[in-house]
Amino acid sequence: MIIIHHLVKEFRVGRRAVRALDGVSFTVHPGEVFGLLGPNGAGKTTTLRIIMGLIEPDAGFAEIGGYRSSPDDPHLRSHLGLVSTNDGVYPWLTPREMLLYFADLYGMTWQQAQQRLDVLAERLALQAFMDQRCGTLSTGQRQRVILARGLMHDPPVMLLDEPTRGLDIVGSQTVFDFIDHLKGRGKAVLLSTHRLDEAERICDRFGLLHQGNLMYTGTLDQLRKKTGKEHLADMFLGMMERAQQENEGQPCHQ
Repeated sequence: MIIIHHLVKEFRVGRRAVRALDGVSFTVHPGEVFGLLGPNGAGKTTTLRIIMGLIEPDAGFAEIGGYRSSPDDPHLRSHLGLVSTNDGVYPWLTPREMLLYFADLYGMTWQQAQQRLDVLAERLALQAFMDQRCGTLSTGQRQRVILARGLMHDPPVMLLDEPTRGLDIVGSQTVFDFIDHLKGRGKAVLLSTHRLDEAERICDRFGLLHQGNLMYTGTLDQLRKKTGKEHLADMFLGMMERAQQENEGQPCHQ
């Protein structure tokens, strides 16, 4: 389970303080996919970095499986899995070598690592290229290796940061199947993406971020009732338009 409680984070930009998060709170339950959505600069990356213990919030906390996120917490790493298109693979290693290397980093025994490797290789169809250098793999094959790496230590919480970026329809479907697998295993899944059509398809609940504020949370039906809009893209456009009008001191209309 993920608990995000009143996160506040400011950064200094020259002499100016920029508030990246302004009291953000939400929860992600086991077996649930929560879509954290927003335009560039909304605060998504800052939220993920706090959850992973890479930076400290100025106020509030992130809790993963009963542990508060902190750079000094040795338990946090074993409870989190991360899948991001920004994370590459090691081109001179094979998928087998790379996955076993990460298993060792997570403190798994050789037997545990081999068993887990067999399960993931079958689940993600890695067998055909398990002993091929990662530098020679296609984009879709590399993405499957990245998915396996995030699950190698079987964490209860998964963070997915733009997992389908750069993938074709077949590669994206692999990611969708992977997410269904995570839900079936009772994982708490936090998805950050710009692809709102995909989010509508795979997320159970949503949090709409804008300028560090969580403007709306709920299921798609709940958001439709709150906003009067049918699709997430229209909700965002309306939300950003209202924020712009408020900033300019103009009357705000639904």
